[in-house]
Amino acid sequence: MKTLFKRRKFKPPPPGQVETVVGPTTNFKGTVQNDGGLRVEGIFEGLVETGGNLIVGEEAKVMADIVAYNVSVAGAVKGNIKANRVEILSSGRVWGDIAVKSFLIDEGGFVRGEIIMEGAEFELPLTKAPEPARTTADVEKDESA
Repeated sequence: MKTLFKRRKFKPPPPGQVETVVGPTTNFKGTVQNDGGLRVEGIFEGLVETGGNLIVGEEAKVMADIVAYNVSVAGAVKGNIKANRVEILSSGRVWGDIAVKSFLIDEGGFVRGEIIMEGAEFELPLTKAPEPARTTADVEKDESA
Protein backbone atom coordinates (compact mmCIF):
# COMPACT_ATOMS: atom_id res chain seq x y z
CA MET A 1 0.00 0.00 0.00
CA LYS A 2 1.39 3.37 -1.00
CA THR A 3 1.27 6.31 1.42
CA LEU A 4 -0.29 9.50 0.11
CA PHE A 5 1.28 11.74 2.69
CA LYS A 6 4.95 11.73 3.55
CA ARG A 7 6.21 12.95 6.87
CA ARG A 8 8.47 15.91 6.48
CA LYS A 9 11.20 16.74 8.89
CA PHE A 10 10.56 20.02 10.64
CA LYS A 11 12.98 22.78 9.71
CA PRO A 12 12.59 26.06 11.57
CA PRO A 13 12.34 29.07 9.27
CA PRO A 14 15.16 31.63 9.15
CA PRO A 15 14.98 34.17 12.01
CA GLY A 16 13.81 36.99 9.72
CA GLN A 17 10.91 35.05 8.22
CA VAL A 18 7.39 35.57 9.59
CA GLU A 19 5.60 32.27 10.08
CA THR A 20 2.52 33.35 12.07
CA VAL A 21 0.38 36.47 11.73
CA VAL A 22 -2.29 37.79 14.09
CA GLY A 23 -4.22 39.98 11.65
CA PRO A 24 -5.54 43.50 12.23
CA THR A 25 -9.11 42.32 12.85
CA THR A 26 -8.07 39.52 15.23
CA ASN A 27 -8.37 39.53 19.03
CA PHE A 28 -6.35 36.59 20.40
CA LYS A 29 -6.06 35.45 24.04
CA GLY A 30 -3.71 32.67 25.06
CA THR A 31 -0.18 31.41 24.66
CA VAL A 32 1.81 31.33 21.45
CA GLN A 33 4.92 29.18 21.35
CA ASN A 34 6.75 28.75 18.07
CA ASP A 35 10.20 28.59 16.55
CA GLY A 36 9.50 30.96 13.66
CA GLY A 37 8.65 34.63 13.44
CA LEU A 38 5.40 36.16 14.67
CA ARG A 39 3.76 39.38 13.49
CA VAL A 40 0.93 40.94 15.51
CA GLU A 41 -1.27 43.51 13.80
CA GLY A 42 -4.37 43.05 16.01
CA ILE A 43 -4.90 42.57 19.74
CA PHE A 44 -3.04 39.85 21.64
CA GLU A 45 -3.32 38.97 25.36
CA GLY A 46 -1.34 36.24 27.08
CA LEU A 47 2.19 34.92 26.61
CA VAL A 48 4.52 34.92 23.60
CA GLU A 49 7.51 32.58 23.41
CA THR A 50 9.21 32.47 20.04
CA GLY A 51 12.65 31.43 18.89
CA GLY A 52 12.31 33.88 16.01
CA ASN A 53 11.39 37.53 15.72
CA LEU A 54 8.30 39.27 17.07
CA ILE A 55 7.01 42.26 15.12
CA VAL A 56 4.33 44.41 16.78
CA GLY A 57 2.60 46.44 14.07
CA GLU A 58 1.70 50.11 14.40
CA GLU A 59 -1.98 49.50 15.24
CA ALA A 60 -1.31 46.41 17.39
CA LYS A 61 -1.93 46.12 21.12
CA VAL A 62 -0.06 43.37 22.96
CA MET A 63 -0.76 42.69 26.64
CA ALA A 64 1.69 39.86 27.23
CA ASP A 65 5.02 38.83 28.61
CA ILE A 66 7.34 38.23 25.67
CA VAL A 67 10.35 35.97 25.17
CA ALA A 68 11.75 36.23 21.63
CA TYR A 69 14.99 36.41 19.70
CA ASN A 70 14.38 39.96 18.40
CA VAL A 71 11.45 42.27 19.12
CA SER A 72 10.39 45.26 17.02
CA VAL A 73 7.64 47.46 18.48
CA ALA A 74 5.72 49.98 16.37
CA GLY A 75 2.47 49.61 18.36
CA ALA A 76 1.77 49.18 22.09
CA VAL A 77 3.11 46.50 24.46
CA LYS A 78 2.13 46.07 28.12
CA GLY A 79 4.30 43.37 29.66
CA ASN A 80 7.87 42.35 30.25
CA ILE A 81 10.18 41.60 27.32
CA LYS A 82 13.20 39.31 27.28
CA ALA A 83 15.09 39.24 23.99
CA ASN A 84 18.45 39.39 22.30
CA ARG A 85 17.55 42.71 20.66
CA VAL A 86 14.65 45.12 21.21
CA GLU A 87 13.85 47.94 18.83
CA ILE A 88 11.18 50.51 19.66
CA LEU A 89 10.17 52.57 16.66
CA SER A 90 8.98 56.18 16.85
CA SER A 91 5.33 55.09 17.17
CA GLY A 92 6.16 52.28 19.63
CA ARG A 93 5.10 52.27 23.29
CA VAL A 94 6.23 49.80 25.98
CA TRP A 95 5.03 49.57 29.57
CA GLY A 96 7.15 46.90 31.27
CA ASP A 97 10.66 45.78 32.06
CA ILE A 98 13.05 44.86 29.25
CA ALA A 99 15.94 42.39 29.62
CA VAL A 100 18.08 42.61 26.50
CA LYS A 101 21.57 42.45 25.03
CA SER A 102 21.01 45.18 22.44
CA PHE A 103 18.49 48.03 22.72
CA LEU A 104 17.45 50.68 20.21
CA ILE A 105 14.78 53.34 20.54
CA ASP A 106 13.84 55.83 17.83
CA GLU A 107 13.08 59.44 18.65
CA GLY A 108 9.46 59.57 19.80
CA GLY A 109 9.46 55.99 21.09
CA PHE A 110 8.33 55.44 24.70
CA VAL A 111 9.35 53.08 27.51
CA ARG A 112 8.10 53.02 31.09
CA GLY A 113 10.00 50.33 32.96
CA GLU A 114 13.46 49.08 33.76
CA ILE A 115 15.90 48.24 30.97
CA ILE A 116 18.42 45.60 31.97
CA MET A 117 21.34 45.19 29.59
CA GLU A 118 22.51 41.60 29.97
CA GLY A 119 26.16 40.73 29.43
CA ALA A 120 27.24 44.29 30.09
CA GLU A 121 27.97 44.03 33.80
CA PHE A 122 30.85 46.16 34.93
CA GLU A 123 32.11 47.70 38.12
CA LEU A 124 33.08 51.29 38.56
CA PRO A 125 36.71 51.58 39.64
CA LEU A 126 37.11 52.54 43.27
CA THR A 127 38.43 56.06 43.41
CA LYS A 128 39.25 58.24 46.32
CA ALA A 129 36.98 61.21 46.89
CA PRO A 130 38.40 64.43 45.47
CA GLU A 131 39.95 66.77 47.97
CA PRO A 132 38.03 69.99 48.56
CA ALA A 133 39.31 73.05 46.75
CA ARG A 134 41.61 75.25 48.77
CA THR A 135 40.53 78.76 49.56
CA THR A 136 42.67 81.89 49.92
CA ALA A 137 42.25 81.67 53.70
CA ASP A 138 43.69 78.11 53.67
CA VAL A 139 46.75 79.27 51.71
CA GLU A 140 47.34 82.26 54.03
CA LYS A 141 46.99 79.99 57.10
CA ASP A 142 49.59 77.53 55.73
CA GLU A 143 52.03 80.38 54.93
CA SER A 144 51.76 81.89 58.42
CA ALA A 145 52.48 78.59 60.15
